Amino acid sequence: MTALGRLGTPDDIAAVVAFLVGPDGRWVTGQNIRATGGLLL
Repeated sequence: MTALGRLGTPDDIAAVVAFLVGPDGRWVTGQNIRATGGLLL
């Protein structure tokens, strides 16, 4: 089980993508963004 207590949905991933391509993500470069809901892999 994840730290958020549920499995991720396509909307969860879409929110991360929207952040990265939007104006708030303009200073994010060269990072690994893991949208895991807190699941440690």
